[in-house]
Amino acid sequence: MFSDKNCESGSPLFSPRLPSLIALRSFEAAARLENFSRAAAELHITHGAVSRAVRLLEDELGVLLFERRSRRVFLTDAGHRLARAVGEGLEVMQQAVDALRASARQRQRWVLSCEPTLLMRWLIPRWPAFQAQHAGTDIHLAAGGGPFSFASGLDLAIRRDDFDWPESYHAAPLFMEKVGPVCRPDKVSRWFTSTASGPVPAPDAERLHTRTRPDAWQSWASAAGQPAAGTGGQVFDHFYFSLQAAVAGLGVAIGSWYQVCDDLESGVLAAPQGFTEDGSRYYLLSPEPFEPGSLQAELLAWLRTLIAPQ
Repeated sequence: MFSDKNCESGSPLFSPRLPSLIALRSFEAAARLENFSRAAAELHITHGAVSRAVRLLEDELGVLLFERRSRRVFLTDAGHRLARAVGEGLEVMQQAVDALRASARQRQRWVLSCEPTLLMRWLIPRWPAFQAQHAGTDIHLAAGGGPFSFASGLDLAIRRDDFDWPESYHAAPLFMEKVGPVCRPDKVSRWFTSTASGPVPAPDAERLHTRTRPDAWQSWASAAGQPAAGTGGQVFDHFYFSLQAAVAGLGVAIGSWYQVCDDLESGVLAAPQGFTEDGSRYYLLSPEPFEPGSLQAELLAWLRTLIAPQ
């Protein structure tokens, strides 16, 4: 003979397991709408599926939840009690799901692509300030230049308009490109000649070139109203290599002000002729316009605060 306690623990009527969530959702919709057909339409299932779910729930609980009269249904007292509890439970779950989704959106990882030299010499040294202001965000900085596609996993890109991008891209202007010859301060007297209009690169100055901007010297000369520069001199694979070569004292390179401003301030490089706008401009590109208050809009505003006059 079994005790009452043992009978209770072995009986399905006293199982601690909750009924199926599908059955509870079907019942909640039917109870709230007091109509199985409308509940089925809301849940995108059939009338029969709702009816079967409610019947299985009644069988499992051992009580009637609805009175069925002439093709209409009415909640019983037990049905009212369960409907209140299930409705409150589903609301709590919905609030938790909404909060988790909002949190996930805040933690979403964004990928910002930036031209390598600008990324290394201008953006990265200033990036800790942005991170301090947006502690909950995760933005991955990726080096990249020239044409790209947002379908490749990028969310934002900083590019100079030296190529054509799709008209569908949203382009927010950042700053005009300003370029000029730079070299080590102790090399100025050797590689620059004084004239009535100011210092100019000496004819025998060692000019540094780069394959990523092969026309840098010619573009600067045209923008600054200077004679066309010769093509002789060392050629480096990347723009930042030519700038590092200038820092090492190997010659004179054409530098973008934004990419050498820190070296100018620290005295590592000198720009005897200053900088001249070459007609190109940098943009923050995105697949669509920024919404006010969005992370993209805040990033754009922050980047524009970094644009200091020469």
